[in-house]
Amino acid sequence: MASLWYQEADRAGYLASTCPFPVACLQLNMKLAIAVLLAAGLVTGCDRPVAGEESAGPATRPVMIDNPTKLSDADWQKLLTPEQYRVLREKGTERAFTGKLTDVTDPGTYYCAACGQELFHSTTKFHSGCGWPSFYAAAAGDRVKLTKDLSAGMVRTEVTCSRCGSHLGHVFDDAPDQPTGQRYCINSVSLTFVPDAKGATTQPAK
Repeated sequence: MASLWYQEADRAGYLASTCPFPVACLQLNMKLAIAVLLAAGLVTGCDRPVAGEESAGPATRPVMIDNPTKLSDADWQKLLTPEQYRVLREKGTERAFTGKLTDVTDPGTYYCAACGQELFHSTTKFHSGCGWPSFYAAAAGDRVKLTKDLSAGMVRTEVTCSRCGSHLGHVFDDAPDQPTGQRYCINSVSLTFVPDAKGATTQPAK
């Protein structure tokens, strides 16, 4: 693609050198060269959305990271923000009532902020008043892994992403008013929220 770009640029320069108005001709021919490349699909960018993404909006499904379990701590530090790394990879916890997704009620899907795996749906999200996003079920049984956690002098059940092992939060059996009786208490920083496209509906968890 780069070689073709330079060929078109050289061509524009040559045509300008034979024109009685060099500057005007150079500008015109450079525009024509860019137009040719855009039409051929050889140049993309802000001026030419990728096919199928014209109406995707500001939030689209995150890219799934290949072989996330093979990434080193150094790799994760490059991919994540310091706060994401602290929570996702060092099993930290964000302060209650500070997460940007706690009070979100829009229909959509929640993905792992580390590897991009789908984790939760808005159809299972509820307001628990605990200060963190709460769900009564994961998107599917194999999307999260539950492990006994004896840290901090308590007995809890840790929730991690089954694909990359990143820490998401904990699950508690203290939501009797919900269909499962469970409350997945998840850190906002561990999630990426993608709202449903206009007219679409999020499928309930199974």
